[in-house]
Amino acid sequence: MSDKLRHYVSTSMFNPNETQELTPEQERFYMASQWKMMWWRLKRHRIAVLSGSILVLMYVSILFTEFLATYSLPHRHTDHIFAPPQSVQFFNKGQFVGPFVLGLDYNLNLKTLRREYTPNPDKVQKLRFICHGDTYKLWGLYEMDLHFICPAPGGTFFFLGTDRLGRDIWSRIIYGARISLTVGLIGIAISFFLGLTIGGAAGFFGGWVDNLAQRSIEILRSIPELPLWMGLSAAMPEDWSPLTVFFGLTIILGLVDWPGLARAVRSKLLSLREEDFCTAATLMGAKPRRVIARHLLPNFMSHLIASATLSIPSMILAETALSFLGLGLRPPVTSWGVLLVEAQNFQAVAVYPWLLFPAIPVIITVLAFNFFGDGLRDAADPYK
Repeated sequence: MSDKLRHYVSTSMFNPNETQELTPEQERFYMASQWKMMWWRLKRHRIAVLSGSILVLMYVSILFTEFLATYSLPHRHTDHIFAPPQSVQFFNKGQFVGPFVLGLDYNLNLKTLRREYTPNPDKVQKLRFICHGDTYKLWGLYEMDLHFICPAPGGTFFFLGTDRLGRDIWSRIIYGARISLTVGLIGIAISFFLGLTIGGAAGFFGGWVDNLAQRSIEILRSIPELPLWMGLSAAMPEDWSPLTVFFGLTIILGLVDWPGLARAVRSKLLSLREEDFCTAATLMGAKPRRVIARHLLPNFMSHLIASATLSIPSMILAETALSFLGLGLRPPVTSWGVLLVEAQNFQAVAVYPWLLFPAIPVIITVLAFNFFGDGLRDAADPYK
């Protein structure tokens, strides 16, 4: 070829003091902290954001349980035992009425001994919102009777039906959320304290401390979890108050769940303790506790948060399973596991399938935590 290749390299002198100016968008990205980059990456995970929003709504709702519940916890409808769910309707005979339910006509079938409820089109019961109903004490301090939704005066509203004592299942599910959701948080706090303390000491000091921690973890891991939970729960005295049983159960769940986290912390600290910044902090006279807390743990705190969100659903499921087996929380404490005790009778479930509705919030919560934890785990490494 006769034509020479065009030269695109700059022939000007290189100036090492000259810096390339960054655009505002580039500067915003390069100067962002790790937590901000995690947030940007998490926002792109739509399922995780949706799951996190659901979890926030559920945990905020437990602050206003009494307000959101249609009826108070001890309220019983003796005339509506095993009543089916009442569907919300808006139109009656072609006319817009607003949100309402149809009243139920009761009949006892003497052949099958089954309670039969039939919606009566002539009993139109309009629902009320931000209304006065059963009295309660908000946060145990303020006596109130305001509810988000109430039945018509003299009417009923069973969104998910009633149980064998005529108690509204929807209201009991809302009350049970307060116990079932907080069990996971308190249990994971205990588990994290033990996991970070034991795993951090094993990873930083090594030697006999590491051997002692590893052997303890192996002993706990060799015992099947469900029999261990059942044995510890059965050891709690029967004369304990429901509140004491609640705290005892959360401590048991926290004591059993820490080995996995301790091993993760140990393996990470074994690699980080050889880094230059850790050596520099030690040479400057920092104590081991300060080196672990201020220099080592913050380097993978995002991964610990992701691990926490993935561990909470296992504790919720454990509480549900133990309460379902009669070894966890007991009435008058109300949790999702206690509500599912009603579903132990398969014959009753076959006739009254709405007794299984308390399992729905358990499924939603566990899936939401898993999706949110998966998104946090991906966002924990924003450079990946």
